[in-house]
Amino acid sequence: MNLKPQDIVILLKLVTIGDRQWSFSSLANELAMSPSEVHSGIGRVTAARLFDSQRKVPILKSLLEFLVHGVKYSFPPERGSLTRGMPTSYAGPPLNSDLIPTDGPPPVWPDPEGNVRGYEFSPLYR
Repeated sequence: MNLKPQDIVILLKLVTIGDRQWSFSSLANELAMSPSEVHSGIGRVTAARLFDSQRKVPILKSLLEFLVHGVKYSFPPERGSLTRGMPTSYAGPPLNSDLIPTDGPPPVWPDPEGNVRGYEFSPLYR
């Protein structure tokens, strides 16, 4: 069993939902995924002990540990060439108001209408 990037997105969506009731179909609709993708993702995060299938909630302590220490190794970002785009990571809101920028070009999601020139940076899941 290998986690996929969309599995992390599913877990983060469940964190934002909180106590609200959800179904595979409703979650799939909100994430622009198929219900089978969501169902398979829940199976993988349950096997990885990031989701409590009895209570139908993420295991927050485990998820936080994985987000802080594991995601960067499991899903390393792909950095591309210089391009125009929308600032992301530490260069985008809200982090850009709390962190000091580096000397180099910022990470951006490519966008022809973007107003920042920086290094292309792949998202965790499109």
